[in-house]
Order: sequence, then C-alpha cells, then structure tokens
Amino acid sequence: MNVLPSKRIASLPGYPFAEVDRMVASLKAGGHDPIDFGVGDPTEPTPELVRRAIQGAVDTRSRDGYPSYVGAPEFRQAVAAWYGRRFGVSLDPDREICSTVGAKEAVFNFPNCLIDPGDIVLCPTPGYPPYNRGTLFSGGVPYYYPLRMEDGFLPDLDAIPADVLARARLIWINYPNSPSGRVAPDGFWPVLLAWAARHDIVVASDEAYTEVWFDQPPRTILEFGRDGVVVFQSLSKRSNMTCHRVGWVAGDERIVSLFKKLKTNVDSGTATYIQDGAVAALSDEAHVAGMRALYRQKRDLLVPALRDVGCEVFVPEATLYVWPRVPVGMDGLAFAKRLLDPAVAVVCSPGPALGENLLDGTHPGMRHVRFALVPTVERVAEAADRIRKTFA
Repeated sequence: MNVLPSKRIASLPGYPFAEVDRMVASLKAGGHDPIDFGVGDPTEPTPELVRRAIQGAVDTRSRDGYPSYVGAPEFRQAVAAWYGRRFGVSLDPDREICSTVGAKEAVFNFPNCLIDPGDIVLCPTPGYPPYNRGTLFSGGVPYYYPLRMEDGFLPDLDAIPADVLARARLIWINYPNSPSGRVAPDGFWPVLLAWAARHDIVVASDEAYTEVWFDQPPRTILEFGRDGVVVFQSLSKRSNMTCHRVGWVAGDERIVSLFKKLKTNVDSGTATYIQDGAVAALSDEAHVAGMRALYRQKRDLLVPALRDVGCEVFVPEATLYVWPRVPVGMDGLAFAKRLLDPAVAVVCSPGPALGENLLDGTHPGMRHVRFALVPTVERVAEAADRIRKTFA
C-alpha cells in the first residue's frame, strides 16, 4: 500500500524544538553530558499545592465523565477572579473565557475561527511556530513582520504594505516576547488597538509569559480594550504545569464564542481534575514569586558570560529566554554548532529556527541564538564557564 502524506503535512518543515531534542539525544547517546537550553520546558517541579489538588480531585472527580468543552464553571470563575486581582480587569466567566488544552492547541487552531482561504494572518518573526503553522492549516497566508533588536523588538506597523492590510484579518502579538524577553511599553497597546480598528484586524495576544518578569509586572492588552481582542494564556510557565496542558482564551465575547464553537468540534476539553489543579495554582502567588527569583538568578549568570565572549545582549525584562546577537563574523547556526561540540555540550536554539524568512529572504534572527533558562542554577553556572572557555 502506498501511503502518501497530505500536501499540508508534506509542506511543513520539522518542528524546530523536536530538532533540538534530537541533538540532545545524540549527545547523550555519545556519552556526553549536555546542558540543555534548547526547549523552554521548566525543570522545576510543579508546585506541591497544585499536585495535591490534582491528586485529591482524581478521586472526587472519579465519576465526572467527559469534561466541559469550555471549562468547568469553577475554573472559569478562578480565571476571572485572577484577572481582577492581577490586572484590575473584569471578565464574564460565562461569556468571555474558554478553557484550552494548554496554549499551543488554541494558538494552532484559532485561525480556523476567522480565516478563509487566501486571507492573510500577520505573524512575528522570530516567533512561535504555531502562529504560522496554524495559519497554513486554516488555508490562510502568513505575512511575516520582523522583530529586530534595533527596533526594540516591536513591530513597525506602518511598514506593512497596504495590499497586505487589505487582505489581513488577524495579527499575532506576543508580549512579553519570546524569544527577545521584551515587555511592550504601555504606549504600544493603544497604538496597536487603534491601528487594528482602522484595518478591521483582530488582535490575538499571546500572553503566556506575563508572570515571568524581573522588575515591573507586564500588563495585559485587556487593560487597554477588548473590542476585537482575544488573549491566549497558559499555566505552563507561570506554575510549571507544562505536562498538565491547561490554559484559556479570554476577551471579546464574539471572538470567544467562535472559539467555543470550534473547540466543541476539535476536542473534549481539559480533564476536570487538571482544572482543579489550575484553580489551586491561580489562588497562590508565592510559588510564582519563587519561580521568578530562580529565573533572575539564571539570567544574571548567563548574560555576563555571553557578553564576555562578544555577544550583544538585550537583558530580558521578562520570559525565561535570553536572545543574544552572536559575535561579529558568525551567524546563529555557527555559534550553536560550536557549542554543540561534545567537548562543550551546551545546547541552544539557532535564531533561524524560530519564525520564518521575510520576503527578501532574510531572517531577523539570523545572527541570534535562544537560550531557555530551564537548567538548574548550578548547571547554568557550569554552562557559563563552558561558554567562556570555548571562546577564550
């Protein structure tokens, strides 16, 4: 039997972080001890209060059957209460919030709510791969706008051509930004919302890193408006719940209702006992503060080492990433390969693996690499020493 992939599957490149996993496995198979900064998967344990809530809920929910497609009422109420405490934003848990199986599935599937074949989706590059992958699967056309160090890792909205704007229905925005660690200034949000309203473009704001910050807590776009706005959130990074797959979308009731309609045809919802764990996570800020302190320690160990070897580093204001521009005369791939030497065995992601090329064939991340601050503090210190010795 001849099994042929669909054109959509055949056209997709490999998922970049799967490639990083293969590099790590190869080093381990060779008997080496890699320090892995490649994939942004926290290695600290899920907080005990979350684990205990889930353990108890497995029994209390033993007869519950399929979970709600849109989230248990108590979960949506907890999300709404958290927005009130954290941002001073009032959300209706019944009309303006929907649970998700983490953020990735929601980001990937969301374009199907709005996009017809040929419609354009504006995606940042560098950026999270599901922005463009989900666009392609919906039949849409990605248009990549660059995020460059010299522009403060903010989009130049006025540089997007008029013929592109005429076909655009959706823009993906991600602040705090992965991979740069930039927090959008307050003045950015009203400008973005006014621009989007002029062009009838829905704003999809990926806010998965709002709780991983170092000096000032980032804001949500919902503090500035919700007309034509939808936010994507997750507890993966805030509460080290990457394994548990729980998050939500929130915002404009019209858009959330479209997502709910899509979701009822895609999956059967997040396990209710996992949502109970999420409720416990949202009730506590102490573990989040502890997580931020650890990431600050790691950031402050790695950044000086990268500067010592000639990298230009924007010190991240938030997120768990460092996005240095590599020394003059190298590109990100060459830098990453040098660190992959078994004698060094430090794993990072080359910049071109994140996002796509612009129309002129260039990539804003060509001379960058990304370090995810997920190894332990001790391992980050060891990696800093290895990097310094490699480029001495």
